Amino acid sequence: MAFEFIVSELAARRAASLLRQRQIIEQVDGRTLLVDGQPYLNFSSNDYLGMAHSDDLKLAAAQAAPDWAAGSGASPLVTGHSQAHAKLEAHLAEHLGRERVLLFNSGFAANQALIQTLMSHGGHILADKLSHASMLDGALASKAKLQRFRHNDMCHLAGLLASAAGDKLVISEGVFSMDGDAAPLLDISALCQQHQAMLYIDDAHGFGVNGDLGLGAGSMLEPAQLPLLMATFGKAIGTSGAFLAVPEDIYAYLVNFARHYIYSTAMSPLLAAITLTSLKLLQKQPWRREKLKENIQLFREKARQLALPLMDSQTAIQPLLIGDAQQSLTLCQKLKAQGIWVTAIRPPTVPQGSSRLRVTICASHTKADITALLDALARGMGNDA
Repeated sequence: MAFEFIVSELAARRAASLLRQRQIIEQVDGRTLLVDGQPYLNFSSNDYLGMAHSDDLKLAAAQAAPDWAAGSGASPLVTGHSQAHAKLEAHLAEHLGRERVLLFNSGFAANQALIQTLMSHGGHILADKLSHASMLDGALASKAKLQRFRHNDMCHLAGLLASAAGDKLVISEGVFSMDGDAAPLLDISALCQQHQAMLYIDDAHGFGVNGDLGLGAGSMLEPAQLPLLMATFGKAIGTSGAFLAVPEDIYAYLVNFARHYIYSTAMSPLLAAITLTSLKLLQKQPWRREKLKENIQLFREKARQLALPLMDSQTAIQPLLIGDAQQSLTLCQKLKAQGIWVTAIRPPTVPQGSSRLRVTICASHTKADITALLDALARGMGNDA
């Protein structure tokens, strides 16, 4: 039989409590979801500001629908680049203080496009150990040498930069998706400038939440300090898709050589129009970011009182380190039995021995929701006395 490895590798995943399976979400709003007719409080969403299901964004979608097509019909270089796309790109470029912005259908595609294309002639890529899979896949598919530095370890990065040859690209994340901690942006930028390296930050989980007006890493560093920026719309912005913010010459190079951009159908014009409205709403609604901060603080304070195994994160991503994959799954099921939906994250997404529950806190959660989560965690972990 051909492809015999399929059965054996799936069996190995199942035996190690690592097999992944999909769930059909029948209904979802900012706080709850419905699975198999059962409602759950949702603490696994990346809709950090509650925008995706807000009445404001639903109204924006209804108002934009008569003006813009649901599909673009072609790649951006054929007939797929509409006025809706151009307005969204211009808005982002202006508010981030960047020369150019390019839209992509996903952060995965944007990361691969930038890294593979920019490093197509070789060079050296230095990647944080916890960089997203899309960044690492892009690096491995390029012609550059890839080395990974210890997570947020600037001494290790400095040593690698000192010995690196050719064009140098340093890649990291604004907020790390599984640990919830942040990169030391000023320190990493200073090292890049010292060693004539270019810095690229994936800010998927920081954009919309951190920095001035929620503009994330792009508002914390000047273009000279952070020349290459990627962020997504599928988290705090509440829609989907992604963008690259880059200098003019790299923009032109990507348009001409980035295969992920050239040979892919453009983002829906309707989606681009809705995304622009969401960005404008977030500028007018700072209360969403303030509410999120309050909820994060409440969760962390109560979790510490219960001696829960919190990781060191001040962001919406609040992982509880369990260690063992099966124990993480068991706790996940205990929470579901109490009407709480939290995802267990296991290898290979995280390193062996670091399985966890990835709790995400959103602005749409109430104090009662967070209290219910904490009570369920305490009972599930047996420390509710």
